[in-house]
Amino acid sequence: MPLLGVNIDHIATLRQQRREFDPDPVKGALICQEAGADSIVAHLREDRRHINDRDIIALKKSLRIRFNLEMSVAPDVVAMACKVRPDQATLVPERRQELTTEGGLDVIRNSRQLKTVCARLADKNIKVSLFIDAEKDQVDASKKLGVPFIELHTGPYAEALTARKRETELKKLDSITQYARSLGITVNAGHGLKYHNTVNIARIPGMYELNIGHSVISYAIFAGLNNAVREMKRLASLS
Repeated sequence: MPLLGVNIDHIATLRQQRREFDPDPVKGALICQEAGADSIVAHLREDRRHINDRDIIALKKSLRIRFNLEMSVAPDVVAMACKVRPDQATLVPERRQELTTEGGLDVIRNSRQLKTVCARLADKNIKVSLFIDAEKDQVDASKKLGVPFIELHTGPYAEALTARKRETELKKLDSITQYARSLGITVNAGHGLKYHNTVNIARIPGMYELNIGHSVISYAIFAGLNNAVREMKRLASLS
């Protein structure tokens, strides 16, 4: 069954509403860890709108499970990643105006810059993943960069308004997963996955890890964070 990475950004979002000290995303990460999460994901944005530098330093020191830092290629963010040395860095596109990540990296267009950043991170023994759309040419470009992981953007599947469109997107994710694995790339997936639509993604053969945040933190308001993580972990195991 796929592993489960829990994104804790939205705990930090709630904290930042008051610019105070609670709820503490690091405490939330430790609860997720005890509930069975396989990794913790946090996105250090260039504008530090939720997760901040202090958070990622504390996460690296506190976690016993893998720490996956989502990040852009902004120079100060790359420098911070190299200082903290998370277990994994997932490179994502980033725009100041967006509410959340809106699509995958264009690896083809940005290959030169990505090559430099990937090499710098790898030099610090940080495993690099690229968040990409489920497109063959983007997988090929990722392969050329030599990254060990990709994360497929599941937004089009999660946001599909009809069963037919959803099935089309699911088949695309399945096909691209198998293609990437044939090239020796480990495949993760995430974005927009919720309790009602995760099982189909978890059942894709060879899917390594699902990275899920907003739905887990939202459900935790009603069920508690420990229960929310355990339930998502159970759904992932139905594969």
